[in-house]
Amino acid sequence: MDLRIVGFDCPFFSTLQNMIDTGDDSDKSLNTPTRTYVRDAKAMAATPADVKEYPNSYAFIIDMPGLKSGDIKVQVEDDNVLMISGERKREEEKEGAKYVRMERRVGKFMRKFVLPENANTDKISAVCQDGVLTVTVEKLPPPEPKKPKTIEVKIA
Repeated sequence: MDLRIVGFDCPFFSTLQNMIDTGDDSDKSLNTPTRTYVRDAKAMAATPADVKEYPNSYAFIIDMPGLKSGDIKVQVEDDNVLMISGERKREEEKEGAKYVRMERRVGKFMRKFVLPENANTDKISAVCQDGVLTVTVEKLPPPEPKKPKTIEVKIA
């Protein structure tokens, strides 16, 4: 709110107005997301995926048309976060050719999935076939139910 509109046009109120305006700017800078966060959020939003659960595994399926296996990274972070990332590069322009329309996405992509507790992070495989990446995470076997312990009663 500009205090001069209300009729307060003295130096004291203009200083007060500057302090109020500066306070708003500092709040914005504290709440503004970092460039890295914005870049990662865009990369994640632009990478759709299907997740399937099978009796013995989980499958993460992502379309990756035109990418080579060297352009894709599959990693496990913090022992339970599956991260699939990479970069689709723009093809080299040939001399004399120019784009009339460019709709295919280029740039970095990334997706993170929190794995369930029964996921075996030591048994993960990734296969890219016909432009579709399938990452398979095996499940751990279910724990054996504990049998009750029988204690022998001795006669004293």
